[in-house]
Amino acid sequence: MRTVIVLIKRNTKLFFKDKGMFFTSLITPAILLVLYGTFLGNVYRDSFTAGLPEGLTLPEHLIEGLVGSQLISSILAVSCVTVAFCSNFLMVQDKTNGCIKDLRISPVKSSALSISYYIASLLSTFIICFSAAGICLIYTAVVGWYLSASDVLLLFFDIILLVLFGTALSSIINFFLSTQGQISAVGSIISAGYGFICGAYMPISSFGSGLQKIVLFLPGTYGTSLVRNHAMRGVLAEMQNEGLPPEVIVSLKDALDCNLYFFGSQVSIPIMYLILGGTAALLIAVYILLNMLKKKV
Repeated sequence: MRTVIVLIKRNTKLFFKDKGMFFTSLITPAILLVLYGTFLGNVYRDSFTAGLPEGLTLPEHLIEGLVGSQLISSILAVSCVTVAFCSNFLMVQDKTNGCIKDLRISPVKSSALSISYYIASLLSTFIICFSAAGICLIYTAVVGWYLSASDVLLLFFDIILLVLFGTALSSIINFFLSTQGQISAVGSIISAGYGFICGAYMPISSFGSGLQKIVLFLPGTYGTSLVRNHAMRGVLAEMQNEGLPPEVIVSLKDALDCNLYFFGSQVSIPIMYLILGGTAALLIAVYILLNMLKKKV
């Protein structure tokens, strides 16, 4: 156990000392913030106001609160996974520069190495994602705060589950990587593609019917929906109090992916938690199994 703790400290320190890996992990939150702030925010704002029933107007702070909630939910839903991949690249870099050979000829057990990589990546991702969450909450307070204490706590719980899922997924994929080129390729694919397939960059409701059915088989889709539900619940409730008809609220939830429908049946929030948590547990088990099989070989 003491060896594992030492290795976790070593891996965590190396990640934050490596400016390349550290700043790469911050790219996604930065890109999303700039993208929404300069372009998509105005698009969503105009789209929402144009869709309001004729004769109904809402205070500007409510509209800004809705747009801001969508922004932070997108940033957090994507970052929890993309940052996990970046922080887990240390495992591949140790293979590339030969450090793993030195570690394996030492008395350190293979199980201790694999556990230390996973936990160190988990801790690094938690630090960055909760820091991003803090910045997002500050931004929300500026544009329009409608979150209750329970919303914030549930948002943090969503982050924990998404980080567990992202770290397990990245651990399995990185297990098979061994070169710097592979790191760059996987990093580029994940950073560019994950936000689209999980519905963070564009709502799933805007996809074609065939693509919608496909992404509903992906657990990350439900992670995004959970974050959206808890980030936007307060502002949507306030809009209803301001006179927005319930059917319009339902339409908004459908359009913003708060409501997901699997082949016509609405997926409840407990089921979303079950899918995301179960997938994370399964991926962790697969990672453990891969390391056990490698040890036997």
